[in-house]
Amino acid sequence: MSETIILAAWAGNMLLAQSVTLAENSGNLVNSALSLFSQFAIIGGGLWAVWGVIILAGGLKDQNGPATQAGVWQVVGGGLIIAAAALFSSIV
Repeated sequence: MSETIILAAWAGNMLLAQSVTLAENSGNLVNSALSLFSQFAIIGGGLWAVWGVIILAGGLKDQNGPATQAGVWQVVGGGLIIAAAALFSSIV
């Protein structure tokens, strides 16, 4: 099913109108793109969290406080990215 939109505008004292026909199932393309975006964000957040765990482990092994703190915050950031992407995918 295609959808037709009629655009109208005044030009001086004349009304100009143009009809535009949208492609069939154009909404599915947008939903597919948003779903793909949220999947990539979830994967990226997971990789960010895994890298944070690696930094955390290195900081704990070397007893390096700043590296341990950076690793913890990176894991928290990865978790927040995953949560936001999951929330976005549930809304879309």
